Amino acid sequence: MEKPPSLGDQETRRKAREQAARLKKLQEQEKQQKVEFRKRMEKEVSDFIQDSGQIKKKFQPMNKIERSILHDVVEVAGLTSFSFGEDDECRYVMIFKKEFAPSDEELDSYRRGEEWDPQKAEEKRRLKELAQRQEEEAAQQGPVVVSPASDYKDKYSHLIGKGAAKDAAHMLQANKTYGCGEATVGLGGGGRGAQ
Repeated sequence: MEKPPSLGDQETRRKAREQAARLKKLQEQEKQQKVEFRKRMEKEVSDFIQDSGQIKKKFQPMNKIERSILHDVVEVAGLTSFSFGEDDECRYVMIFKKEFAPSDEELDSYRRGEEWDPQKAEEKRRLKELAQRQEEEAAQQGPVVVSPASDYKDKYSHLIGKGAAKDAAHMLQANKTYGCGEATVGLGGGGRGAQ
């Protein structure tokens, strides 16, 4: 026969039930906050769509879950959204109307943390095209032939002498450290060492 539960076991079970109830209450609160946040974002996105003067909207930094909810709301509304920012706490979402979707250059400037300036972007594009045209023109002209002002052999002949290279080639010695014998290698030896 089992002994009846002790007072300590009942106390432990009571604490576990209370903890489970608190956890469930926190989960319900969190769920309710997400539902309220989604409703608020749906309203803001709807207002953005209705405002014909706005083509993009920048939201305040938010956590990962909130950004996820906002991206979902934006996708359902048929808009485009992107997250920008370095740290998780500083990341924010920008939404764009489909017909005014950002260019790659605009997205790159937002990723660098800069404000988009269409005039600066146009100037950069023109400079890039100019540089590309100059490269193409240089490529069409052919390779540039470089001729040195003097011959290096003449320039350094006072240091190495005129026949130093030929003399060195004729006196080539095999090196024992590399597995070659002590034999002298001749220039016309048929590819073999001394036998």
